[in-house]
Amino acid sequence: MEIIIQPTPEAGSIIAAQIIAKFVRTKPDCVLGLATGSTPLATYRELARMHREEGLDFSKVTTFNLDEYVGLPPEHSQSYHAFMDEHFFRHVNVPRAHIHIPDGMACDVPAECARYEAAIIAAGGIDLQLLGIGTDGHIGFNEPSSSLASRTRIKTLTQRTRADNARFFGGDLAQVPFHCITMGVGTIMASREVLMLAFGKNKATAVAAAAEGPITAMNPASALQMHPVVKCIVDEPAAEKLTRREYYRWVYQNKPIWQQISG
Repeated sequence: MEIIIQPTPEAGSIIAAQIIAKFVRTKPDCVLGLATGSTPLATYRELARMHREEGLDFSKVTTFNLDEYVGLPPEHSQSYHAFMDEHFFRHVNVPRAHIHIPDGMACDVPAECARYEAAIIAAGGIDLQLLGIGTDGHIGFNEPSSSLASRTRIKTLTQRTRADNARFFGGDLAQVPFHCITMGVGTIMASREVLMLAFGKNKATAVAAAAEGPITAMNPASALQMHPVVKCIVDEPAAEKLTRREYYRWVYQNKPIWQQISG
């Protein structure tokens, strides 16, 4: 796992966008796994700017989102369908037919999970998966104790995750759904590359456990230690509990030219 420490979330988000843009330019028909929440917003804004001002072309890209709330229709303001449309898809040229988000209104949720997993496989697998990390180490909605071999399935959200997400529902915890459809840890691990973002002091414990702690289902993100290509971009507050943070800075500052990031 490569740890990239940046002074601010904005600086980290620009680097994340450069990594994604380079991937899209190198492989125009790539399959991107996308995340929601506040963490990737600045990255999506920068990618939209690149599309608008630099001609970054998403016309051959296919996307799969990590998750969706069960019981929220796509038009609900807090559904991840609505989130992605507002913050990314309406600003770039990913074809609508290439956009995949779990159906939170499916009558048969297990069948929808199996369909979604099969669709990822049919698309050739995910080339680059964008992730955030929860304060308890969850990735997607794989809460602590999730199987590290899990695939797309329904999950019950923890009280902590529901409380963390209440801010998106006007602070009303009662409005936050109890269940979601999420890619599993095993699904995420099958991606060819992973890009994880973590900003803010409240993520420091989870980041340190994921990067430097034992591999355990109690911190699902720790499974990424076993993935061959992971970049984890953090700001200074999120990095403060990393014991080897000076080494991570040294590595990033002294990369060979061919490894340096360029959009």
